[in-house]
Amino acid sequence: MDLGAFIGEWTIEAGFEGAPPGTTTFEWILGGKFILQRSEVPVPEAPDGLMIIGFDEGRQTYLQHYFDSRGVARLYEMTLEGNVWTLSRTEPDFAPLDFSQRYVGNFSDDGRTIEGAWEINHDGTTWEKDFDLNYRKR
Repeated sequence: MDLGAFIGEWTIEAGFEGAPPGTTTFEWILGGKFILQRSEVPVPEAPDGLMIIGFDEGRQTYLQHYFDSRGVARLYEMTLEGNVWTLSRTEPDFAPLDFSQRYVGNFSDDGRTIEGAWEINHDGTTWEKDFDLNYRKR
């Protein structure tokens, strides 16, 4: 998995009607062992976020630790297989699991865009689209 594909500044576009674009940055921290992601969205209903991505030896997978301006803390398992980036939360972590979530995004061949969507699952079986979320590298 080449996490270097994330590094840089991105414009983010959420699939909410009338939502202006936001920004997110990915940067290496702690000697290149982790990535720090910061996101800002100029919509009062959408939280700003701080995420840390790193490899968990015990689970043998990448994790994204997620924190936002609402005070929410979550833990997502993360994969990057080929051009497909997936974040998923299907088990309780820092908070009870009232619903499962996942994001599936596809990197373009030139690595300058990621087009994807967040999905939500309330019944443990059926995934439904929550909202689109696309990234465009600046």
